Amino acid sequence: MSGLYLSRGLFPQEFLRPTVGFILETQLPTGEIPWFAGGYADPWDHVEAAMGLTVGGEFDAARRAYHWLAGKQLTDGSWWASYRGDEVDNFKRRETNFVAYIATGVWHHYLVTQDDRFLRELWPAVDRAIGFVLSLQTDHGEIHWAVDGEGRAKEDALVTGCSSIFKSLECAHNIAVTLGEDRSHWLRARQRLGDALRHKPERFDRTWESKSRYSMDWFYPVLAGVLPETEARSRLARRWDEFVEPGLGCRCVVEEPWVTVAESCELVMALLAAGDHARAVELFSWLHQWRETDGAYWTGYQLVEDLLWPDEQPTWTAGAILLAADALTEHTPAAQLFTRVHLLETGTGERRARVD
Repeated sequence: MSGLYLSRGLFPQEFLRPTVGFILETQLPTGEIPWFAGGYADPWDHVEAAMGLTVGGEFDAARRAYHWLAGKQLTDGSWWASYRGDEVDNFKRRETNFVAYIATGVWHHYLVTQDDRFLRELWPAVDRAIGFVLSLQTDHGEIHWAVDGEGRAKEDALVTGCSSIFKSLECAHNIAVTLGEDRSHWLRARQRLGDALRHKPERFDRTWESKSRYSMDWFYPVLAGVLPETEARSRLARRWDEFVEPGLGCRCVVEEPWVTVAESCELVMALLAAGDHARAVELFSWLHQWRETDGAYWTGYQLVEDLLWPDEQPTWTAGAILLAADALTEHTPAAQLFTRVHLLETGTGERRARVD
């Protein structure tokens, strides 16, 4: 199916219910959400799928997902790169943007549910995670992308990863303010990170080939709110024709004839953040030709070979579809999480969460 045009106030509940159901059916009883049945789970994509459950109104399942993740947290606040049930699937690294993303998911869930108890219960995991991530921030403001299996920093930074952390720090700050916890240094760290992303390109991709060939490096600073709207629109316009295939979606890598659904969904939200609603609606309308009858979406489509590739229907792609649909229709109170920056101010009478 293609041609699903969404507008504010018209969330396609019946159409997307199978997509929510697909994530639910893949989720394990423990709360873990693997990429697909029999696959592994990584902390970032697990959270992306959990946010999809929240959009779909499956609040208990989403809570189980976050509590599962909190239960796997290491003493230093981090997580391994991936898990299969109770076993660690990848001991080689712990990635900072993966670790920080729990803050985004927890704040997203709270915005929708206003569940004070949930926010307080997940606070220790968020606090430790952000502490780990900021321990890897350099004097220049960027954040090392990972540590190795021995805990040694992999001393380089990614534009996409640091942009994701920038949004997570916004969410972590809002959680702390809501709970009345003083983490003012998080906001200062976020400011330094934003300055590096905007003004210090030499601090990224220092030890490997530039990642600018990846579409996420192009649009993630927009999606994460690093750039003001005018600069965001200019950034997206400059490389639009390189990455976007009309009628199909957004390429993952500029030179590869391969469009991917999740990156296309994230670009939809980046367009909304840049104030380009019309193109966001149009881009999202193309993506449902990659949908199966059970509500799952294929990872992507290879243009030259005319085939769906890889042979996977990931839960995180389903989550991205639900997040983009929410952003377009403003269905939930969290609909604007990725389309605007909102930093709570301390001491201004903002509602504080509490557990009675």
